[in-house]
Amino acid sequence: MSNAQSFEITPQVLLRAYSIGMFPMSESADDPTLFWVDPDERGIFPLDGLIVSKSLAKLVRSDRFEMRVDTDFEAVISHCAGGHAERPNTWINERIRKLYGDLFQHGFVHTVETWHEGQLVGGLYGVMIGGAFFGESMFHTQRDASKVALVHLVARLRKAGAVLLDTQFVTPHLQTLGAIEIPRDDYIAQLDVAIGLSADFYAWPKDERVSGRDALAELA
Repeated sequence: MSNAQSFEITPQVLLRAYSIGMFPMSESADDPTLFWVDPDERGIFPLDGLIVSKSLAKLVRSDRFEMRVDTDFEAVISHCAGGHAERPNTWINERIRKLYGDLFQHGFVHTVETWHEGQLVGGLYGVMIGGAFFGESMFHTQRDASKVALVHLVARLRKAGAVLLDTQFVTPHLQTLGAIEIPRDDYIAQLDVAIGLSADFYAWPKDERVSGRDALAELA
């Protein structure tokens, strides 16, 4: 089970919490309160263990989707907060949107966005400290758009020199893509190493078009 406690959270406190293995949640979008979560088992994506099926690799390689980073945080978090059939309830309340919006403005939150014909159709956002990326939420309005965003995220993190991709919990869906659970002590050991690194999310510059072939080559 997860351990949680109430606490007043500011952007600075939030960064400190991530650096020691904790993250905030709310009970629902309508609940104004937040609490800390510190799971006994932590979900991560090993950066050398992403499972890319042949069909997903073909989609990524086709460049059907245009990939962008850090161009529309508000739209990404709005979609993530909207809920859908697989996840009708969300923990993203107004306080979370404000906190992560502040961190986005200061360069600690990043988005990977999937666009098609000028429309945002998928993506994800998370917090980056050193060589650790803490994935928060993802969404899609077109099939596999979030999976393509994940492929590009992992490729970008490998290019950046990051060593840890935290997914908090493991769902059956994430498990099919390579997510695993590790004990909290193992996670903290990896986290301590990761946050001491100087990974560069913009090793591929923000405005550079990264093709699917480039992303898959980085994963090879």
